Amino acid sequence: MKELTKNELMNIEGGSLTTVGLGFGIAATVIAGIVFIIGVIDGYIRPLPCR
Repeated sequence: MKELTKNELMNIEGGSLTTVGLGFGIAATVIAGIVFIIGVIDGYIRPLPCR
């Protein structure tokens, strides 16, 4: 196993948000919000009794 130098250790990047990951998170949040709003409207307009 190779021991990393201090310079190599300083150049390690990990766990950062990428543009693709951030865009996917925003898209998923928007879709979840739309689905939630549709559910609230549907429950208000057409309430179903409990079984």
